[in-house]
Amino acid sequence: MLRRPRSDFWQVGIVPLPVEQIDAAALAAARDRITWLPNAGPWRYLADPFGLVRGDVLHVFVEAFDYRTKRACIERHAFSRSDMAWRDRAVVLDRPFHLSYPQVFEHEGETWMVPESYQADEIALYRATDDSLNVWERECALLGGIPGADASLVEHDGRWWMFYTLVGPGGRDQRELHIAHSPALAGPWTPLASNPVRVNRNGARPAGRPFVGRDGVLTLPVQDSSSGYGGATRLLRFPLLTPDWVSVEACDERLTGDLVSSSHTAGLHTLSACGELTLIDVKRVDRSRGRQWLDFKRRLRRLVSA
Repeated sequence: MLRRPRSDFWQVGIVPLPVEQIDAAALAAARDRITWLPNAGPWRYLADPFGLVRGDVLHVFVEAFDYRTKRACIERHAFSRSDMAWRDRAVVLDRPFHLSYPQVFEHEGETWMVPESYQADEIALYRATDDSLNVWERECALLGGIPGADASLVEHDGRWWMFYTLVGPGGRDQRELHIAHSPALAGPWTPLASNPVRVNRNGARPAGRPFVGRDGVLTLPVQDSSSGYGGATRLLRFPLLTPDWVSVEACDERLTGDLVSSSHTAGLHTLSACGELTLIDVKRVDRSRGRQWLDFKRRLRRLVSA
């Protein structure tokens, strides 16, 4: 008998705490105050949340994945900040290749996004061209010719820093952390000669926006995939970060889905700072045979259109 296929389904939540205050105890205590994004519908999920606050509106950008096509686009979900009521959604970026991890941020009066687009062999910068944040144009490639994933950017100590991983055989993207630096957002970007700066499945792939912790040390959320892809999130600290030398400290505590959910307990792989809020996603695993039928229909469509 054929083995039942595994399908991961993610759910995005808004935690009413700044990321600097997040630990396992604080996350569990906030469980009943988390606002969850709407259900994505059959065989779809939302993941990789990043946020921007504009006036009384919180804009949450997510990967919107569909198992029927096996790829994702980027959606924007709007919430009222006064009562966290969901307002609307829109598809804001769609390409012929998979998109995810839409880090959004503001710099020099513009709004930018660096989504994961490893299938296009680049880490690219996009710019919002209207106030609705629904229209984005590709500005340039920050790093080209590489299958870069989950690029996480931050301006720190007078330079721009990019944390990322590379998709490759043997789950390379789940165990390697790479860093590049630049004097300006648009580049030129230079990967560190010491890359990968960390090789460890229990904490290397970026998992959210870098931030400066309460102790003043630059901190990066990373995925802990030691128990499976996206099983947990932990923090890496960088007491020293220069183009010539990197010091990395891994925090022992793991943040897991069971802290905040009774249905999505199989993983937590994003911890994304957004002012006084923190965005997370949690995972459940489905083993139904309906996935086999979806995969068969997708392959059949490819044969017919070939």
